[in-house]
Amino acid sequence: MTGIYRRDVRCFFFDSITMKSGSKGAMKTIILEEPGRFSLTDTAKPNRANPSEALVRVHRVGICGTDLHAFEGTQSFFTYPRIVGHELGVEIVEIDSNEFDLKTGDSCALEPYLHCGECIACRRGKTNCCVNLKVMGVHVDGGMREYITVPIHKLHKSNQLSCDQLALVETLGIGAHAVRRANPQPDDVVLIIGVGPIGLTVLTFVKSCKAPVIVMDINENRLDFCRNAINVENCIHANRSAADSIQKLLGGELPTVVFDCTGNSESMQDSFQLVANGGSLIFVGLYKGNLTFHDPEFHRRELTLYASRNSTAEDFKRIISLMENNEIDASPWITHRVPFTKMIDEFPQWLQPENRVLKAMVEW
Repeated sequence: MTGIYRRDVRCFFFDSITMKSGSKGAMKTIILEEPGRFSLTDTAKPNRANPSEALVRVHRVGICGTDLHAFEGTQSFFTYPRIVGHELGVEIVEIDSNEFDLKTGDSCALEPYLHCGECIACRRGKTNCCVNLKVMGVHVDGGMREYITVPIHKLHKSNQLSCDQLALVETLGIGAHAVRRANPQPDDVVLIIGVGPIGLTVLTFVKSCKAPVIVMDINENRLDFCRNAINVENCIHANRSAADSIQKLLGGELPTVVFDCTGNSESMQDSFQLVANGGSLIFVGLYKGNLTFHDPEFHRRELTLYASRNSTAEDFKRIISLMENNEIDASPWITHRVPFTKMIDEFPQWLQPENRVLKAMVEW
């Protein structure tokens, strides 16, 4: 699928992710029982409910901010207990003949956004913001287990990419979709606020637009990574004089396109003041609460405000193609790696800034 409405995509897929009773055999599963507490347990291996599903073996699970916030108890739209994990590199174990040219043994990235196919957003191809959207690892159980059953059309094949690379496709999709919505042009000047994993995905696709870019963060380690690993020339510390530093770089002007990837309310509210007249502000990070801005100033500048949520099948296909052609290499982002048997002990350390975690990868 490429974001086009299909009649065969139905809400029943939302229930297909859950484990079925009567499954043969057991598998290892990590469950987030409550904030701050994981458990490693045996659960039943799932069976496919219908021919539109595939059984897949999970090989990699990337850890993102959603998982970290869920562990802290601060993730929006989240209930416990929950099997987290939505950045997945998987292998097809069981599948029927299908129109997507998928077969047993194929390696795939998994698009974890389960849409209904019938609501107003789906009918217009905006599957990423389906009225009834269920995200694996958030609203329904995810991939922190050995096997899962998934809708076949949510699998995106690449037998060229590694399991690590396939698990990074979902992360990259967040930035790809945000940049596609904002559509910066070469004559824009782009500011990216917050260059954690999500900000880096935005940076990846902004660079392909050939627009000058500035990055800003409170974390010097992240700024150093941008300077040294990605060759970003203009890296600014997000202190009280950040606006002055930006204007000094731009001859007294402000950026025309600003992406806030922080999910921090103070940063998101302050970002309105960093956009040039007639410019655009894109909220990529999610804050669990209300935001306010000064309406007269918003109108005076005639700003355009975007929200960006998740990504689409079109984004997944584009990213895989770019990775296969060596136009994107996100492998340096992986700073920590553990087998699933050690994840529970290691996970709390990934929340500590001094450990410099950019992207942790769990091996199954």
